[in-house]
Amino acid sequence: MELRDFFIRNPKVAVAFSGGVDSAFLLYAAKQYAGEVRAYYVRSNFQPRFEYDDAVRFAEEIDVPLSVIDLDVLGDSEICANPPERCYFCKKLIFSSIIKRVSEDGFSVLLDGTNASDDSSDRPGMRALKELNVLSPLRDCGLTKKQIRERSKLAGLFTWDKPAYACLATRIPTNCTISRERLEKTERAENFLMDLGFSDFRVRMICNEKDSAKIQVRKNQLALLIENREKILEKLKADYSSVLLDLEVRDEH
Repeated sequence: MELRDFFIRNPKVAVAFSGGVDSAFLLYAAKQYAGEVRAYYVRSNFQPRFEYDDAVRFAEEIDVPLSVIDLDVLGDSEICANPPERCYFCKKLIFSSIIKRVSEDGFSVLLDGTNASDDSSDRPGMRALKELNVLSPLRDCGLTKKQIRERSKLAGLFTWDKPAYACLATRIPTNCTISRERLEKTERAENFLMDLGFSDFRVRMICNEKDSAKIQVRKNQLALLIENREKILEKLKADYSSVLLDLEVRDEH
């Protein structure tokens, strides 16, 4: 099935929009082929500010109305406990909130940007989407991450080469409590590294009394990290007891 065919069958859709590569392309396709579309962005402590800014910019560029839903994820004790199934509980909360809003707005079909490259066996959040009857047309149409990037580039979408970015909560190890303070210092650290020119990296947390930072970068950016070692140490040690480098560098695309 082609995306055009999906939207012929579903001409009025709501799109759960994160501002990332996949949901951006899905929103663009919905704009092209659907009769009516609205985007929904959930703003919480788990998303960094730049994701919100990208979502607003993209929706404006393709002229799709965007609804922003503010959600207090830290008010859910089950999510904050950070168990192995945290992503399931989080997705359930987030998408239940979106479904409530889209229903109020007169939409009955909600879409998300899951693609054919996503491994459902390692994504507890996908179980929540299935339970809530959220449709994933990119996956159903067999579109892989690579194909989505290629089509996004051809369409002139600024998101085409945007690095994959999981939510801030993924930087905190399972069973280590998620708190506002830990999320904020993770965001500060990653924003600082982005300002230095790093891309597609992570600052993961090792939980202890003041927490330690473990930096993961691409192999081709190790030299940049060494060049800025003193700046990074000075900045991150304001929030972390120690700053470590993961020599098992992040995989290439």
